[in-house]
Amino acid sequence: MLIARLIADPDGLSARIDAARAALEERGVRIAAAAMLDFCGETLEITSPDDDVQAMLEVLDACFKPADILVARDEPAVPRVFISDMDSTMIWQECIDELADFAGLKERVAAITERAMQGELDFEAALRERVRLLAGLPESAIAECLEGRIRAMPGARTLVATLKAQGCHTVLVTGGFHHFADPVGEMLGFDRVVGNRLEVASGKLTGGLDGPIVDSSVKKATLLEEVEAVGEGAVTLATGDGANDIPMIAAATYGFAYHAKPKARAAANGRVDRGDLTSVLKLLGINRHDWVR
Repeated sequence: MLIARLIADPDGLSARIDAARAALEERGVRIAAAAMLDFCGETLEITSPDDDVQAMLEVLDACFKPADILVARDEPAVPRVFISDMDSTMIWQECIDELADFAGLKERVAAITERAMQGELDFEAALRERVRLLAGLPESAIAECLEGRIRAMPGARTLVATLKAQGCHTVLVTGGFHHFADPVGEMLGFDRVVGNRLEVASGKLTGGLDGPIVDSSVKKATLLEEVEAVGEGAVTLATGDGANDIPMIAAATYGFAYHAKPKARAAANGRVDRGDLTSVLKLLGINRHDWVR
């Protein structure tokens, strides 16, 4: 049995439910039920005896897009562990691109970032190449960038605070840098932060990194480490937008691709393409009265 929840434009909703039913029936799958859930007042739930998550996502995406969707094999539950990417997920910006702007290199660095997030470049090689371009930049540019440019994604604080109030352990894990991630993690209320470290000497960036690289494998390993700490079989949630988030998204009970690149969307059983991060709370079934704003 699959349980699909989605938030879509209410206009013409009945016709789109009929289209989804017809598309699924062509695959030999019948929708067992389709009803509006009252805990959010805007979330549609569809149950089906099928077990093909990606096929269900494909049909719902085609019939309701843009929509926010979660397809699960059991009734969605509050996670014990929440792990999230930072750039373009918990915050609007890609920090390295904004920092590169202080060196007059934003366009060049942003092009590399985009290709890396699309999965077209090796993540570590792309990261080291971009960091090398920042050599000589004053460390003070980081504080200026944080103060003037870095903004939380809508719904980020509510998502983190609500999950923590429900007993969930929260981790911010990023292929970006502790210089940014530590203050962002504190601002948003994360319990733990994992990231890369920029090498600094005499008040300037050297163009190198200090310590091991946080890449896609480390993101997944961090998720598994947190599961081990809270107990095997714990329900988990992961959010991200790029190719380096795919392993942790795929490993989580609920892996959400947030306004994400195509490869990340394809790996997820949850997608937020329409709303903000509070859509995750709605799709998990957490009543608005229990949200911490």
